[in-house]
Amino acid sequence: MMTGNFGWSMFGGIGWIFMILWWSLLVIGVVVFIRWISDQSRAGGRGREKTAIDILEERYARGEIDRKEFEEKKRDIL
Repeated sequence: MMTGNFGWSMFGGIGWIFMILWWSLLVIGVVVFIRWISDQSRAGGRGREKTAIDILEERYARGEIDRKEFEEKKRDIL
């Protein structure tokens, strides 16, 4: 006996929308995962490396160098 739905799932004629949505989410997930892996390998797993000016600013903030020395070194770096 034929049911009249011609093999469609319980969603009837809109099942193809869910199939497209599923495959889109799967492809987006794979792309995001690959980008995350490449970012991790590029950064060496350490995150952003400090620049010379970052280190200089940290030393000034800790009081290791005074303002005059900070300005001189900053001029040399830039």
